[in-house]
Amino acid sequence: MKNGRFIYPKITLIAFAASVLFSACEREVSDEVKFATFSNNPEVFIDGFSGGLEYLPFDGSKLDAFSVDPDVKYAGTTSMRFDVPNFGDPSGSFAGAVFPDMGGRDLSGYDALTFYAKATEAATVNEIGFGVDFGENKYRVNAENVRLGTGWAKYIIPIPDPFLLTVEKGMFFYAAGPQDGDGFTFWIDELQFERLGTIGQPKPAIFNGEDLVQTTFLDVQIPITGLTHTINLGSGGNRTVSAAPAYYDFSSTDNEVARVSESGVISIVGTGTATITALLAGVKAAGSLTLEVEGSFQTAPIPPARNPDDVISVFSDAYANVPVEYYNGFFIPDGQTTLGGADINIGGDNVIRYTDLNFVAIKTLNTVNANEMTHYHLDIVVEDQQISDGDFIRVLLVDAGPDNVIGTGDDTEASVEFDNQTLVSREWVSLDIPLSDFVGLNTGNLALYFFVSDATISTILVDNIYFYKE
Repeated sequence: MKNGRFIYPKITLIAFAASVLFSACEREVSDEVKFATFSNNPEVFIDGFSGGLEYLPFDGSKLDAFSVDPDVKYAGTTSMRFDVPNFGDPSGSFAGAVFPDMGGRDLSGYDALTFYAKATEAATVNEIGFGVDFGENKYRVNAENVRLGTGWAKYIIPIPDPFLLTVEKGMFFYAAGPQDGDGFTFWIDELQFERLGTIGQPKPAIFNGEDLVQTTFLDVQIPITGLTHTINLGSGGNRTVSAAPAYYDFSSTDNEVARVSESGVISIVGTGTATITALLAGVKAAGSLTLEVEGSFQTAPIPPARNPDDVISVFSDAYANVPVEYYNGFFIPDGQTTLGGADINIGGDNVIRYTDLNFVAIKTLNTVNANEMTHYHLDIVVEDQQISDGDFIRVLLVDAGPDNVIGTGDDTEASVEFDNQTLVSREWVSLDIPLSDFVGLNTGNLALYFFVSDATISTILVDNIYFYKE
């Protein structure tokens, strides 16, 4: 299971001592005093690194994916070159890095990060943005699935609220994986922060702009998801980016029921009803979450103690879990509506909640060999008030085949379906499914673990997802 981690800045002893000194003396500050200022240098990479910039690859990435290219450039003498590896490359499974200035810069005078880019072929870069420095990452902004063509084009990533970026360290980051198993090369040039003055009509959103209603319980912590910010680029098109919670001012209609932290985590503290909304730079964000808190929550059944060699766990507090790439892959344009997928903590127990469920997949970072296992276990709660005839949850497994790549023709998949004869509204149901029930499924390279609904079952909690040998 994936555990969120938040890092908070430390208050230094010097700052504390200074505050005590000033409050004790109560003297006015002289007009001649000069406060420390931070560089407002907008350049990240023009014909080379700007002063203070560092190159820090992500763990597991191809370390030499980035280079300076003197032959291909949009302007000037050089550009940034990124070589995305093929699937299975022993030097790294993807290309990705952070370019920070650890001294910090004042970016409050700019409204966007801009650059020119092209690729060897029409390609998609998974993430491009700023605000990541391997520290707090407080003001992270990223554009997802950025499409590149074979000719140079300008790209704009808007800053949701520039006035917050007075000491920003994360100048640029990117992450890109192979396409259909194949790597590619792309270039970025003239990478800098600008004050364009032509972008506007901000449309922030939380929960992807939807007004959601959920029944929940005491002692639950729920992360606010779907934080996006859309800006008109002035050319007629829009750019939507994902924005960190720190850009938003969250509020609750009843703090005695639900409270929201600066990091965007809702804590349920009392029974009743509360609605969570937000502002970004004074603009009301689309979307809300109305919480109906009924009381204490019954945690999932505790799994039996098993020999660790007889268990392969995907998500459980009881066993060591294999690395997971995602809990909700967002299959677009295949019509997926499912939200959620981050684990939430209820009274010390970590569970996964999905809302607006029609189908959703969990993907392990590496394929799982379950040939020696006999059963697939999971615990599930349907939070909807009623489960009618015809409602179902289908549990589907996908094996990637000998090449370990999904979609190459050697995959197998199979499913087992559960209806209102098995599922119970608002009660944990433990499912121990013999792997032999997944007819026709190979189990040596399992990669995807689906939950599929007829869409009338819309909200579920899931815990203790693992294979075991009986």
